Amino acid sequence: MADVKQGVFVGITAMPLPDGTQKAVEIHIFPEAMRGTNEGHRPWDLMPNSTMTNANIESAVASSDGQELVLKYKDGEKKFIVPANIEVVMFAPATTADLKPGEKVFVPGAKKMADGTAVAGFVVVGRNGVNPPM
Repeated sequence: MADVKQGVFVGITAMPLPDGTQKAVEIHIFPEAMRGTNEGHRPWDLMPNSTMTNANIESAVASSDGQELVLKYKDGEKKFIVPANIEVVMFAPATTADLKPGEKVFVPGAKKMADGTAVAGFVVVGRNGVNPPM
């Protein structure tokens, strides 16, 4: 959580709460080179009713529930309650050598081609025992 601070571009998987805030389930820290990737707030398929918000951290404050984050994106902002036991992952560059049999991967936004293959802009692969949580 020490890397989750104001000005950082993140993706937060969350569950909506009745008051309109979101309860964070996972936080994904993007490297500066990926700032703006899929910016915005949308439904997500991790679990029923989950959401994904990719945005800049506008503010971060401690609260009785853990931490509160406000994420700001081009079309709005969302407030998140972040529990103390949140899973945080940081994206880092990899090479094709990191893609080994048995490694878990996540391929967001792959485009299905007419021949049944898929073309991906990027692949997320686990490393050092940390698997893509998305």
